[in-house]
Amino acid sequence: MADKSLVLVTGASGFVGKWTVIELLRAGYRVRGTLRTLAKADGVRATVAALAGEDAAGRLDFVICDLMAEEGWAEAMQGVGAVVHVATQILGEEPKDPDVVIRPAVDGTERVLRFAHEAGISRVVITSSIATVGYGLGHTTGKRTYTEADYTNLDAMRWKWAYCIGKTLAERAAWTFAANNDMQLTTVHPGMILGPAADADTSISLSLVSGLMDGTMPAMPSNGFCVIDVRDVAAMHVAALEKPEAIGQRYLATGPYLPFPDVAKILRRAYPGHKVTIRTVPDWIIRLLAFFGGPTRQIINDIGNEKHFDGSKGRALLGRDYRSPEEATLSAAESLIRLGLIKTTHP
Repeated sequence: MADKSLVLVTGASGFVGKWTVIELLRAGYRVRGTLRTLAKADGVRATVAALAGEDAAGRLDFVICDLMAEEGWAEAMQGVGAVVHVATQILGEEPKDPDVVIRPAVDGTERVLRFAHEAGISRVVITSSIATVGYGLGHTTGKRTYTEADYTNLDAMRWKWAYCIGKTLAERAAWTFAANNDMQLTTVHPGMILGPAADADTSISLSLVSGLMDGTMPAMPSNGFCVIDVRDVAAMHVAALEKPEAIGQRYLATGPYLPFPDVAKILRRAYPGHKVTIRTVPDWIIRLLAFFGGPTRQIINDIGNEKHFDGSKGRALLGRDYRSPEEATLSAAESLIRLGLIKTTHP
């Protein structure tokens, strides 16, 4: 018998996963989180207790599941009323073998949906990405604003990258599965996720902030991205789960467009004692480096143009404004310093 108050969250030890677990527990749900290893269970539970209280941590349990394996998923779904599928593979550089990112995204999503359906679970919320929205649509120069009505066209992309391929194919597969199996699906599409690290086991996205502050990113590109605070992303998952009008909908979780140099300016004003990176890399160098893969391959489609994403539909779902890009940036920096992940002074 399914318990409507019990929600399965995949990838419970990740940056978004932990905050989603916390928001669900704060909303009164019981949460079962999937982990690839129990070695992270005590750390996640301690983080939840610190941020949401001991009572909330008492409503959290864990199961061992891997997106690439069948084992454990049937047991994980037992008694669950809804699934929030957050887990994904994110790498800081373009892998030599794209399948290390694509297969967990596509096969993992299909596996989660299949086991949910077999367990009689119809309600699913999936963490997608703006990567499935604003690419391969002929936008190479100037400014363009994208909405939930836009879909990435992989066939028209000159520069594909594994994360974009995996997320796009996974979303397509999810909507097809939902339509064929009468599932109530919602997808949430975040932009660049900043905001506070819940603990020291944090996200690649926060390396933008730490890299600018500790010098490990000696120069930055001049392009930008639409920023969203991780706490708003987590809250949107809960809102999507609770509001019937969210069923069958895509939601952009995106705030204002923020260029890399503006991130650096925000950090320099707040932390004058740090020698925050100020140099930018010319666009032509990034275009050249993209031929060789690496991290530039993941941003080459954003060079020379501004991709804005209209987050108004997501704000309406949330019922309030998003946190500002400045707050998302500064709360990330504060947490990274507090957790000892950024040196307090620059050498």
